[in-house]
Amino acid sequence: MKRIACVLAAYMLFLCTSAPAGVKPCADLKGEIEEKLKAKGVTNYTLEIVPADQIKDQKVVGSCEGGKMKITYTKEKEEKKAK
Repeated sequence: MKRIACVLAAYMLFLCTSAPAGVKPCADLKGEIEEKLKAKGVTNYTLEIVPADQIKDQKVVGSCEGGKMKITYTKEKEEKKAK
């Protein structure tokens, strides 16, 4: 019986400590997304941090601050080079 209580206590402790770990500052997440895009060779884009309730039809690529804010991605049109 003690073994079950210990396992249950450890599980509850894990649940209590893992929830705050999911809250990430927006600046950190935006930086991580920018690094991934650069590594893939993506250029001419804009990432914006927007309140979640103001999202319309933007492409959301991240969620931060416990879901209160979203990071949106917009691909900018490339200028055609003159020949």
